[in-house]
Amino acid sequence: MFKNGFFGNVIDAVNNTAQTAEDITAKPFFVCTITSIILGFLISLIYMATHKKEGYSQSYVLTMIMLPPIVALILLLIHTTYGALSIAGALTLVRFRSIPGDPRDITYIFYSMATGVACGLGYIGFAVAFFIIIGIVTLVLNYFDFGGCKINHMTLKVSIPENLDYQGLFDDTLKKYTSYYKLRRVKTSNFGTLFELIYSVDVYNDINQKKFIDEIRALNGNLTVNLVYFKYDDKVYEN
Repeated sequence: MFKNGFFGNVIDAVNNTAQTAEDITAKPFFVCTITSIILGFLISLIYMATHKKEGYSQSYVLTMIMLPPIVALILLLIHTTYGALSIAGALTLVRFRSIPGDPRDITYIFYSMATGVACGLGYIGFAVAFFIIIGIVTLVLNYFDFGGCKINHMTLKVSIPENLDYQGLFDDTLKKYTSYYKLRRVKTSNFGTLFELIYSVDVYNDINQKKFIDEIRALNGNLTVNLVYFKYDDKVYEN
């Protein structure tokens, strides 16, 4: 279906070349490269749209734009004497390594890579169709919050005076606003004049977090209270 007409010529130009670098002409090169850049840009827009609440890294967005044309060029060069690589070898060149985060981020990397592979092999129509299908599925699942959890896994850090007995002090408040809580660590701060309590808590989505923090402050002498939800500080958050 996609091998007729103009795109058919691109496919033939890419897949039926001889084993010399000169066999890659300007036309298929620019078509594959520009198409992969456009699709990578559109994938990045989908990524930003589905990560507005939890935030996203700008570097990750730029990676998804740059990755498809890079993969496409590698696969174009496979068909030349300067690109004596297998497809598996090409994919090893673009392995994406990052600190542990949202597993969905890795799927977006493979989304971009698969699009770049299709463009690099000359299957422009399949690349566009693949992008549209996966993009629609992703947006629909995100819109309906498929598999979404009704609680937030957070970390609560509470500072208290050194002379305050914290055993069971916050239990009633934590039971009221969380479905689960556990004291993970106690450490001293400010040269031993303060204690910092660190809890793992599962906070209900529909609670008033300000009231939650205010009740904690009423018990800890109005000292510092931190309720940490996002793991990284270098993300972009949108309303």
